[in-house]
Order: sequence, then C-alpha cells, then structure tokens
Amino acid sequence: MALYLLYETASGYSLFLAHGLDQIGQNTEAVRSSISDMNRFGKVVQLTAFHPFESALDALNQCNSVSEGLMTNELRNFLELNLPKVKEGKKAKFSLGVSEPKIGSHIFEETKIPCQSNEFVLELLRGVRLHFDRFIKDLKPGDLEKAQLGLGHSYSRAKVKFNVNRVDNMVIQAIFLLDTLDKDINSFSMRVREWYSWHFPELVKIVNDNYLYARVVKLIEDKSKLTDDMVPALTDILGDEDKAKEIVEAGKASMGQDLSAVDLVNVQMFAQRVMDLSEYRKKLYEYLVTKMNDIAPNLASLIGEVVGARLISHAGSLTNLAKCPSSTLQILGAEKALFRALKTRGNTPKYGLIFHSSFIGRASARNKGRMARYLANKCSIASRIDCFAEKNTTIFGEKLREQVEERLDFYDKGVAPRKNIDVMKAAIESTENNVITTFSNADTEMKEAATDTSGKKSKKKKSKSEIAVDGEPMSVDKVAATNGDASEEPKSEKTKKKKDKRKLDEEPAADLNGVSGVDAPEDGTAKKKKKKKKAEDNEEDVQAKSEKKKKKKSKSEDGDE
Repeated sequence: MALYLLYETASGYSLFLAHGLDQIGQNTEAVRSSISDMNRFGKVVQLTAFHPFESALDALNQCNSVSEGLMTNELRNFLELNLPKVKEGKKAKFSLGVSEPKIGSHIFEETKIPCQSNEFVLELLRGVRLHFDRFIKDLKPGDLEKAQLGLGHSYSRAKVKFNVNRVDNMVIQAIFLLDTLDKDINSFSMRVREWYSWHFPELVKIVNDNYLYARVVKLIEDKSKLTDDMVPALTDILGDEDKAKEIVEAGKASMGQDLSAVDLVNVQMFAQRVMDLSEYRKKLYEYLVTKMNDIAPNLASLIGEVVGARLISHAGSLTNLAKCPSSTLQILGAEKALFRALKTRGNTPKYGLIFHSSFIGRASARNKGRMARYLANKCSIASRIDCFAEKNTTIFGEKLREQVEERLDFYDKGVAPRKNIDVMKAAIESTENNVITTFSNADTEMKEAATDTSGKKSKKKKSKSEIAVDGEPMSVDKVAATNGDASEEPKSEKTKKKKDKRKLDEEPAADLNGVSGVDAPEDGTAKKKKKKKKAEDNEEDVQAKSEKKKKKKSKSEDGDE
C-alpha cells in the first residue's frame, strides 16, 4: 500500500510519496538512522505536489484551521487533485500520513481518504522537515526561515489577541493606585493640619474634612487678613454660612503664632498638592467605575465596584476569580487568619474582602456568617457570567442582588425568598426581551432613515421641476392657470404621466365616434361622459336581465297549465 505524507509549512502545503516501504520494513529505528542522510532518505521519500499560500493572511488562516483540526477548501482541493481517486464501494490502495490525528479524522470524514498518524509517520515527517529546502529547488536560502518567523509571530499574536475593553489588568492597577492614593492623601492632609495649626490651631476643630481643610487653608493664607468680606467665599467652600462666620470669629481671637511669608508660601503649595491629589482620586474612582461596568458589570452591580475590583485584584484576574469556588471566594483576603486558625486549631474566619460589602454590615451578628456564605455564592455566579458571557448585561447582577436582599429579609422577618431557578429564568427572559427590543429599535431607525432619504429625494425632484418651470418662458395658458388655481399645489410627475395616459385613451374613443380632427375635450368633461356611458350601459343590462326573468316565468306558467 502506497503511503503519502502531508506536510504543512509556512510557505504552503506539500505532498510526498514514500515508496518502497513494506509493513515489515516499517521500523522506526531504521528510519531514524536513515533520516540524517539525504541520499538514502531521498530515494525513499519524493515530492509529488506543492501548493504555495497566496499571502501571509492566507497562511495564517490555514495555520489556524490546521491547529484546530479542520480541513479548509484549499487543502481539500489540493488533496483531491494530487491523490489517486477512490472508486465508490472499493477500498483505497493508499493511505495519507498526517502529523495530527484530529485533522486526519476530519479529512477521512469529508473525503473518505484513509489517514494514519503513528511513530513511523512522524519520523518520516521529521526527515521531510529536516531536508525540506532540498526538495523544493526554487526556494532561496533564508526564504523559508523568514516565512516561518513571520507566520509564528502572526499566529502567536492572533492567539494572544484579546478585547481591549475587557482588560482586567487595568482594574487591578487602578484599585492598587486608589488604595495608595487614599493612604497618601490621609498622611499628607495630616501633615497640612499639623503645619498650619501652628498658625491657626482653631481651624482643625471647625473643619473636619481633609479636602475642605486644604481648600480653606489655600483661601485664608494669613489669619490676620480674615475679614467679614471673606464669608461668602468660605460659604462656597464649606456650604455652611455659620461655619464660615465661626472661622472668621476664631481668626480674630486665634492663639497661633505668626508665620513668615516664605513659610506661608510653602504651606500653600503643599495644600495645593493635597487638593490636586484629592481631585485626581475622584477622577480615578470614576475611571474604575466605568472599567468595572465594562469588564464585570454583574459583579459590580451585585457587590459594588470597589469591592469587586479588590476581589479581582486579589485573585489575579477575572478568570482566576471565576475558577474559584464560593468557599474560597468567601475568605479571599483573610489567608493569614485562616492559616493561623488551622495552626492553632481555632475558629476559621467567616469572611475576607467580602466583609466590606454593605450586606454583611446590615446583617445581625448572629447571621453574618450565613450572609457571607450566601453572598460569596452569588458573587461566584456573577463572576462566571461576566467572564464567559459574550454580551455585557447587568440583568443577572441585579437579579442576584434582589436575591441577597430577599435573604436578608428572610433572616430578619422570616419572609420566604424566591427559588434560584425562577430568578434565573426571569433574568434570561429579560435579556432575550432586551435583545428583541434592541433589534426592533435598530429596524425602526433604519426605516426612519429610509423615509428621510426618500423625502429628501422627493424634495429635490420638486425643486428641479420648479426650477425648470421658472427657466421656461411662461405662456398665456400657464399664466391663466396660475392666476385661476393659485391655491393648488404643484403636481408631481406621476400625476402628469397618468394624465398623458388618459388623453391617449380618449383620442381613439373620439375617432370611433367620428370626431376625428376636432380638439379633444378637457379632462373633466371626458370623465363625466365616461361615467354617463357606464351608467346607461348598466341600466340596459338590468332591463335585459329583468325581461329574461319575465319570459322564463311566463314559460313555466304555460307548462303548468
């Protein structure tokens, strides 16, 4: 039985014939020893056909399909052209050796060509790979290496390709930066408070917020300059007129020491830096919220953007979080306490990062552990939906949040919650309805756009007809028509065509009546005449029918007599 070898390269498909091999002589050791020598290997294996790829993109598509175990149309045509044809109902007198069993099974299913993939075939293909540049004569040195390098880069780039909008690494970096900014802003604002308290110590007790304190310091500068004129500016910052008046009164009777101009400038600069950091922190939080709604919308709607981002960052990625069971997710962030409890044989922790959720705080002390377990279960479901769903929706997260609220009511009031199956069915139905509504909205928008375009076209036609009328010299008849029918709108082209057809129909009718050579009557009179003729014809038909009926009745009466 003849053995053909299919070898896929970066430059194209090639087909080799391994002849002179018997079933007994298929020894892998003998093949391994003969591979290195081209003179011996070239006598056994010979090139029969080669099909080059059209472009680098075509090579990438063929490589992707081969790696997935699929046969493309090009490969099928190549094999059918160059392999011996198999008659129906008879066994093939050859077999095709392939490197991957998956593509071999697919080729056999589609074309009924028998394929094999074993150690002997792999050793032969290894020899083909080693001496491939000698089999093809037109190949220049270095061409095959360049093609392999380019295809390898494009193939790996396509495999690593991901959706830019769903990169969870950005969320991890943002939540880390948010935590560090919170620490830095707190420490810097405490430094501003201590520094400015040497000059105005009473301000610390009046203004508690760090950001507002820095803004007030930037506004006041020197306490000796505090007057009643600064009350409106202070109320704009604080939002409370009483506090603004209190600051002015405290500045007049302050016990702090005076600072030099240079010291005050440094305090102002540092307060400005704290304000800038606080404003950047707000922008970073908004960015984190938008990214979480893109990457994990259900998890964000269930447990909040910050807690969800902390869970993703602690797990390493959204896929890692989706792989975690709910028991692991429950104590995520409390690893030290868990191992300490295991070491000392104490009580294991009930919650980790999940504790920062509002649901745990709302539950009673007795039900905190139950609530943490239930919330971890719902968070694992939401993370898996976000990770593996194709379309982003917040419906599942909202339904899961409703379930958690119902569980809280069950623990507090004893109200029985809904079953999980019913809630998930309702969520799936709502997602399907949303898809239908989006499609219908798209259809209506398309129809509106089409109507707008048709309206524009009709307006253009009208304007063209008006321009043509204005361009032509006005005749006496046209002037009279415009004076008599000033209220009528200009008629479209369709009505003009209909009038022309009616005139053409009326002319032969006039000729038949012996009125040829005379001008045709106007449209209104022609219509009236037609209507009269129709009415007269109908009356004659009715009279004829009534006479026929009378005759039939008289005949029937004569027969009876």
